[in-house]
Amino acid sequence: MDFIVKLISGVGVESTLIYLCATAFLGLLLGKISIKGVRLGIAGVLFMGIILAHFKSSFGYPPLDSGILHFVKEFGLVLFVYSIGIEVGPRFLSSFKNDGMKLNGMVLATVLLGAIIVVILKYTLDMQPAVIVGLFSGAVTNTPGLGAAQQALGADVAAVEASGMAYAMAYPFGVLGIILVIILTRLLFKIKIDDAEREYNEQLGVNRKNQLESVQITVTNSNWEGRTIAELKKMFKDELVISRIQRGEQLDVAVEDEIIKMGDVIFGVSTLEHEEKFTLSIGPVETGMKKEVSGALAMFNVLVTNRKIAGKTIEQIGIYRRYEANITRIFRSGMEILPTLNTTIEMGDTLRVVGKRALLPDIRKEIGNSVKELSIPNSISIFLGIFLGVLVGSIPIWIPGLPVPAKLGLAGGPLIVALILGHKGRVGQLDFYMTPGANAMLRELGIILFLGCVGLSSGTRFISTLVDGGYMWMLYGMIITFVPAMTIAVTAHFMGVNYLKICGFLAGVSTNPPALGYANSISDSQAQSTAYATVYPLTMFLRIFTAQLLVLIL
Repeated sequence: MDFIVKLISGVGVESTLIYLCATAFLGLLLGKISIKGVRLGIAGVLFMGIILAHFKSSFGYPPLDSGILHFVKEFGLVLFVYSIGIEVGPRFLSSFKNDGMKLNGMVLATVLLGAIIVVILKYTLDMQPAVIVGLFSGAVTNTPGLGAAQQALGADVAAVEASGMAYAMAYPFGVLGIILVIILTRLLFKIKIDDAEREYNEQLGVNRKNQLESVQITVTNSNWEGRTIAELKKMFKDELVISRIQRGEQLDVAVEDEIIKMGDVIFGVSTLEHEEKFTLSIGPVETGMKKEVSGALAMFNVLVTNRKIAGKTIEQIGIYRRYEANITRIFRSGMEILPTLNTTIEMGDTLRVVGKRALLPDIRKEIGNSVKELSIPNSISIFLGIFLGVLVGSIPIWIPGLPVPAKLGLAGGPLIVALILGHKGRVGQLDFYMTPGANAMLRELGIILFLGCVGLSSGTRFISTLVDGGYMWMLYGMIITFVPAMTIAVTAHFMGVNYLKICGFLAGVSTNPPALGYANSISDSQAQSTAYATVYPLTMFLRIFTAQLLVLIL
């Protein structure tokens, strides 16, 4: 029994691990408790950390090693934001075409409104600048902002400690407050998640106008008589993918040197926006008419797991030249891509192939189709990406008027690098693909470590500070959290922003990973994570900059 007491009362690595694992285990169980359909979710880990840290201190045991907790907390945050960036990277740039500029404009409004409230509280209540800046950072769960403010406070130890405690007071509602705003917005406007998902898909362009469709084009333009399929592909290389050709009752793979004749029916994949062009150039078009693939032909999906072909274009791979088969669609990160000759194939892509049934084994072997190969973690790329992210986050950004440079920090740097790497997919021979399962595991582990350490760090003095007047700090923090978030959420709804995007925006503008975790739990849509990543970089910079600016002004 003595060794158990030593573990519970200790401060070393073993004791820290015991408390951290207990916090994660019990916190996740706490998060599953549902009260009228509302759960704490991943935020349960934060509150369980506070409870266990208070339990430890109430027995007179010393607090856990702050150095260990700080390292694990920051590393967990890095893992979380990096996995988010890799996941949404492929869709990040395109998101700016779908309310991206509007969302970032709302970021400016939210941060400005929060800063105005802080200034009003400071001069109305005559609060210490260190306390109000700590509340400002804690209310939006922005640790880098707190760090920047503490750097600006300089050698004033009392002020630095006061800002940290104010941060801890405001942090719990900073987490729960955004979740509350998400819930209230949904109740206020009676939003149905199914309707929000459908609306998001339509806004994203997943509708009949832009969605890939099966097309049948009957050749009636005599200009194509005697010309080849290769010429037809070249003419419409970015608009039409050709899979088969039917002549009379004979249906076959459309090979490059096939001679086109009047009355032939060309089967392929395109979008409705090109329908008129095809009609004028080739002949009548029918869409959505799927000719059954049977007999000697087959339609099948193949998973790209061969690293030798990953990173090459369809023309370089040359499946259509060496086999009687054509790649007709590419599925990647929830997107459906029209495979032109210049389209690059990446690890984890799923290719839809139409070709001779007898060739199926050979094509699958060349492309890979090995789930085992894909399940091997891409560890080199992960650590390289995190390494680069930490470097970027450490770059000083000198801003006139500030005594110390601003930095993106360990949250902003890895996120921006991950967004770039996720968008590019590869650099040279190195691909940055991460399987959905590996990404989810990394993201979950990161946020659990981060929240567990925050709870264990702030729980020791949380209750005593709360009783000794700290409850008023908590109240002020609630105002800083709730008023800007609710105001912008309502405004965004009337501006026509999709509810799922609002959820992701609220999590991003408050730099609130637990809120993102909750937002993701209400829908499997990518809208929340995409909106989060869209606003996070600007939010991080503004939060850091504003925290330092408030120290100088106040």
